[in-house]
Parts: sequence; C-alpha cells; structure tokens
Amino acid sequence: MGSWLVSLLSDWKDRFTPYKDWIGELKSPTVLKADAMAGLTVALVLIPQSMAYAQLAGLPPYIGLYASFLPVMVAAIFGSSRQLGTGPVAVVSLMSAAAMQPYAAMGPETMIAYSAMLAVMIGIFQMSLGLLRLGVLVDFLSHPVVVGFTNAGALIIATSQLPKIFGLDVKADQFEHAYEFWWATLAALTDTKMTTLMIGAFALTTLMVLKKYAPRLPGVLITVVITTVLSWAVDYKGMGGSVIGTIPEGLPTFSMPNVSLDFKTLSSMMVTAAIIGLIGFVEAISIAKAMASQTRQRLSANQELVGQGLSNIVSGFSSGYAVSGSFSRSAVNFASGAMTGFSSVVTGLLVALTLLFLTPLLYHLPQATLAAVIIMAVVNLIKVAPIKHAWKVEPHDGVVAVVTFIATLAFAPHLDKGILLGVVLSLGLFLYRTMSPNLVEVARHEDGSMRDAAAHGLKTSDTVAVYRFDGDLYFANTGYLEGKLLNNVAQKPNLKVLILDMESIDQVDSTGEEMLEKLADRLKFAGIEFYIARTKLRVYEAFQRSGLAKHIGEERFFRERKYAINYAKEQFGDSIDVEPFKHYIPA
Repeated sequence: MGSWLVSLLSDWKDRFTPYKDWIGELKSPTVLKADAMAGLTVALVLIPQSMAYAQLAGLPPYIGLYASFLPVMVAAIFGSSRQLGTGPVAVVSLMSAAAMQPYAAMGPETMIAYSAMLAVMIGIFQMSLGLLRLGVLVDFLSHPVVVGFTNAGALIIATSQLPKIFGLDVKADQFEHAYEFWWATLAALTDTKMTTLMIGAFALTTLMVLKKYAPRLPGVLITVVITTVLSWAVDYKGMGGSVIGTIPEGLPTFSMPNVSLDFKTLSSMMVTAAIIGLIGFVEAISIAKAMASQTRQRLSANQELVGQGLSNIVSGFSSGYAVSGSFSRSAVNFASGAMTGFSSVVTGLLVALTLLFLTPLLYHLPQATLAAVIIMAVVNLIKVAPIKHAWKVEPHDGVVAVVTFIATLAFAPHLDKGILLGVVLSLGLFLYRTMSPNLVEVARHEDGSMRDAAAHGLKTSDTVAVYRFDGDLYFANTGYLEGKLLNNVAQKPNLKVLILDMESIDQVDSTGEEMLEKLADRLKFAGIEFYIARTKLRVYEAFQRSGLAKHIGEERFFRERKYAINYAKEQFGDSIDVEPFKHYIPA
C-alpha cells in the first residue's frame, strides 16, 4: 500500500508537467512558425463556432468566447496530445443546456453561474479520474452507446436550430420533451420570416459550397464575415432580424461561480457532471488517438483526463462553461501543421485579442448564421454506417446502438437517461453473453489440431472426454459450466477421465473455485478422474492459495492436454480409448 501511494504521488508530479516534453522544441523557428500559423487558423474557426455553441448551451454568445480563452491553453499545456483542439463543442453544449433547463426561468445570470459551476464539477471529476489512474472507467461507455447517442444528439442539435433559420419564436427550453418542440416548430412554419430564412439559407449554402469546393479556406469565418457585412448593409436588425447584439469587451474575471446548492441539486449536478465528463472525454480521446496514430507521439488517457479536467475547472472559474476536445478544430489544427501544444496557446491568445478589441465588429452577426454554423458542424455526426457495422459484428451491439438512439430522442432533453439506459443495456447483454460461454468437446482434427468435435464431425472417446471452456469462470456462469459438464457426463456412462481445458480462462472468482471443488468431489464419487489442463499461472496460483490444487491433487494439473491424456493412459491402460486424441477419426 505504501509503495503504491509513493508511486501515485510521484505520478501526480509528472501529471502537471507534461509540457516539458515539447516546450524545448519551440527554440526551433520552424516549429514556432508552424504552431503560430496553425493557432491562427484554428482561431478563425473557433471564434464563430464558440459563440454558436454557447447559444446552443442556452448561454449568451460571449460565454463561448470566455470558454475559448484560458481553457484552450490549459488543455494544451497539461494534456498529452499536441494537436487536440479543446473548447466548446456541440454535444457537450447540448448536454449542458439540458442540465441547465431547470434554472432557465431564473434568468440568464443564473444560467451562466450554474453552467460555470457545472464546468467546475466536470473538471474535478475528470481530473480525479486522471490522477487516480481511472481512465479505464471511460470504457463503460461502449462504442455502440456512443454511436447511438451521438447520432441522436446530432439530430436533436440540428433540429433545435431550425427556428433560428426560419425566424420562428419557438425555443426548445419551453418544452418538456423534444418531440413537443419539433411539433411546435412544424406548426409555426406558417409564421416564417422570409428575411431570416434568406439569410439562414444563404449561410448554409455558402458553408456547403466552401466545404465542397474550397475545403482549405476558413469557410465558417468567410460566411460569418459576409453575412455580418450584409446584415449591416441592409439593416437586417431593423427589418426584424435577430442579431448577436452587444458583446461585453474585455477578458473574463477569475472567480468562483456564485451559486447556492442544496443537497438535491448538488447530487443531481454531480451525476450530470460525471456523464458529461465521460461523454466529453470519449470525444476528446477518440480524435487524440486518431492523430497520435499518424504522428506516433505518446498519448496517455490519464494525462488527457488531467488536461481536460483542468481546462473545465479554469473555464468554470473564468465565467465559461463545459468544454471538450473538438473533432473539427483538432482536424484543422493537425492539417495546418501544428507540432506542439503551443498552437493552442496561440489560439487562446487570439481569442483574448478578440475579446479586448474586436467584439464591436460582431454586433450585426445574424443569429441565423450561427444556427447554420451549428447545423453544418453536427450534420457529419449523423452516421448510420457504424450502427450497421456494429450489428454485423455482434447483433447485441446493434441493439444497444439503436436503443440508445431511440431512448436519447425519447428522453430529450434529459439526455443522461438515454446514455444510462444504453450503458445498462450493454452491460446487461455482455453479462448475458458471458453467462453461457462456449463449452465444447474436442478431438484431433486432420490438420493435427484439437477442434470442436461436434462442429467438425470428429469421433470422440466414450471413456475419456476433453472439454474446452471459452470464457472466464465467475459467479454468473459457474452454474452453466457445472450443469453442462454433468449433463455431458450423464451421456457417457463408460466415462473414466474428464479433462477440462482452461487455457481460455483468465480469471476465476471464489464462486467458480468453489464450483470446481464440488465438481471434483461429484466426479470422484462417480468414479471419474478429474484433470485440469493448460491453466494460466495466475489462475493456478489462486488455486494454490485457496487449497483447491491440493484438494484435487497437484499431479492432476497439466501444462498440456497431451500430458493429461498420456497420464490417463498410464493409469488406466487399455481400459480407456485415447485414439481420437492422437489421430484424426471422422465420426
């Protein structure tokens, strides 16, 4: 325990200095220039995106800029990925908005404060996982769950922006369920403001055209500039159009979010923070792994949790909201030649300059343009192919993805319920599969290997049986194994030796160990010798500690099946038939 604690404390020290791996490279003018250009390119995308995502989170646009200043730099300095672009993202923004819905009636200031507090809680959760080396907990969010949720989330996000495109006075937070909002949007289409629709359609068309024919250009920035100038020139606001309006100048203040939390609210927000923290990190680590595979740079999930956690804490303390790694901006950062985390430092500094000097230029930016930016950003997240692929690989995974998708849509805006249902279902189906793993009787195949006798039509022995169990032996499947073996024994009245091949068993719990002990006693009572072959070292050592090895007899444990068969032949001579294990004999 003491050595583990010392190791953990030493690990903590390294967790807060990962930037040492790349900071020395900035002495190279080539690296410095590449990072500066990449940082500038990402900033041109991040600034309009962050304002759009802040509105998606139910917050004023400038909160998105606050969340794109310090958090972006902190995540790069304390994370392990050199190219990961952190900041406001669509899915996390949507989940933050859903979590803040109970406080919407209290006014925008309360929403801002609670959103900041949620970010702090997410950050504490993520950083704690990283410091305690618990990044493996992220694996509880299986790929089918993430795929199903992401598709549903993207659909919810895209449809939530339609009122802004059509100029409708319909807001998602006015309704308890998403389907009620969708119906209200359809019913209100007769009230469409043509001026707003024209701006929104123009912005969407411009974004699509630039993405298809000029993907290297900053399409989001170009669209924002064109529509802002157009809005100013035609007095779009005077025509009844909705614009961003006044954005406070200056940098955010650094202070604790001013909220009062009772136990019920605190516990609810803690659960929400954990779910958002896991979903956000899955998104971040996925893109980080993709880039690390190409750059062959070291990537640590626990270190990335520390970086993402600190960035969320800083975001909350600087009047921002929950952030995560962004697929689109990370791809831009990578494609622009970023070589170290300094590129994100440049991005954060450029956002700071925008807050200090350029916010008046954003006054006439149409809300419809930001809605178009969000729609274009999330439309690529809607992918049916991964669900089909999951179904082909394992139908249970396909069921999990589809159920998570449907549940997320049904429970929206309470997105956490859809995720929890998906996690519970995936764990339940996994448990169901492992409750009845494969148990086969094997014999010698014509290629010389020992194969499933029933599947390959091989002759077996009536006096010696070798069974292979494919799976771990634990409380949920011990009864299955015991019942299966005893039923097979009942079909072989002349059986004298039963050999259990345990090569595929990596671990055995106390329930499994007790079952093997009882099985050995029952077989002994029936006059049948019980041998165990190819036991893993860790499993055999557990049997030695528990006394099972002594109870069965250590001489009855064999490194190979052939040794067990030879031993049986020595003990029983010609009274047993071992030919099906030595030569290929068709059934």
